[in-house]
Amino acid sequence: MKDLKHLMYFEHLLENADNELVQQAQSEGKLCLGYTCYHMPEVLLNLDNCFSVRLRAPFTGSVDIATYYMSNYTCLYARALVERAIEGGYNFLDALMGVDACSAMNRTMEHFEILHVNDKPKFFVTHCDIPYKITDYTLDEYVGQMKLHVLDQLHDVYGVDTSDAAIRKAVKEHNEVCRIINEMGEMRKAENPVITGYEYAVIVCATFAAPKYLLLDKLKETLKELKTRKPDAKPWYRARVVVAGSEIDDPSLIQLIESCGAMVVADRFCFGTAPGREIIELNDDEDALRQVCLHVMKYSECPRYMADEKVQQRRDTVNNLAKEYNADGIIYEQMKYCDFWGFERTLVAHIMNEEYGWPVLSLDRVYRNGTSGQLRTRVQAFVESLEIKKIHKEQERKDGTGNV
Repeated sequence: MKDLKHLMYFEHLLENADNELVQQAQSEGKLCLGYTCYHMPEVLLNLDNCFSVRLRAPFTGSVDIATYYMSNYTCLYARALVERAIEGGYNFLDALMGVDACSAMNRTMEHFEILHVNDKPKFFVTHCDIPYKITDYTLDEYVGQMKLHVLDQLHDVYGVDTSDAAIRKAVKEHNEVCRIINEMGEMRKAENPVITGYEYAVIVCATFAAPKYLLLDKLKETLKELKTRKPDAKPWYRARVVVAGSEIDDPSLIQLIESCGAMVVADRFCFGTAPGREIIELNDDEDALRQVCLHVMKYSECPRYMADEKVQQRRDTVNNLAKEYNADGIIYEQMKYCDFWGFERTLVAHIMNEEYGWPVLSLDRVYRNGTSGQLRTRVQAFVESLEIKKIHKEQERKDGTGNV
């Protein structure tokens, strides 16, 4: 297929957390608010003159200094952020909006404070408690946390407009980006898609890493381009897979999977679209903040939610994605030393195979894996096994009709 006009531009934005669009927005007087987790409602960080950046640590090498502070048994994503912070990589932030989603990330937020990695006079780190299940009282607590530790802090420190009207405006702008992303994602359902999983991952990740209002024109132009893009005469992939699991902010992992012949047709991981790029529906009768918080709780697929109904929701989501996008198999991946996904991946990889009938590849990985020979070998073997299953199914179908 012909290269997408703006793909290299989107890729370039991912090379540095303090990319050119972040710098442009700050030169226009806007405040940059960093965050790391879906449970920090993204739209609340895009109010008034603020814009959000979901923190990444591109081109991470050694994390020895962070390991000294956090031990070598903590999440590599969390350590990479601390390492980059100590190097001065997040001095551009005006605030860091943290959630106590897991112990490793909680320690990361604490080290941003303790080590004074940002010298801006008004820079602050805020911490919010996040519920483990959805009830009326946990929703009340969540709303209270967002108001006290996010909205009130932004208003008191920077004078940000945090009114109900400002939240609704931010949701409207958020939804505009989500509609474009979702329409691109739908194109992966085709037998011969006009967009690859890698291209899609780059574009989606860019919407987390840069101010959305500065990306909007190129997103619209890319969507228009995709509608007229001509695919290759024959599909390039050998199998179609869903990738599910923990945080992936490096599209090179998707590129590695696709280089083995497995097209990533749907994603269910942090920094992906499910959750992260779903439309937020608001009514006019209820408080916007409460509706946003309930939306996040309902759509969260994080294994920190341990209630039976949320466990079942996670399985159903991946099962439905695999069916809807006509996948041949599922890849479950987990960042090394991720407490929640360590339990989830081990169990659900077995359940999705035994109870749902999906071929499953289960991986644990480091933070940066774009050149991992071990991962490549395992994915290649998985693709070959999916091809063999296809051959057997086709043979069984022919046997059933007597056409062998």
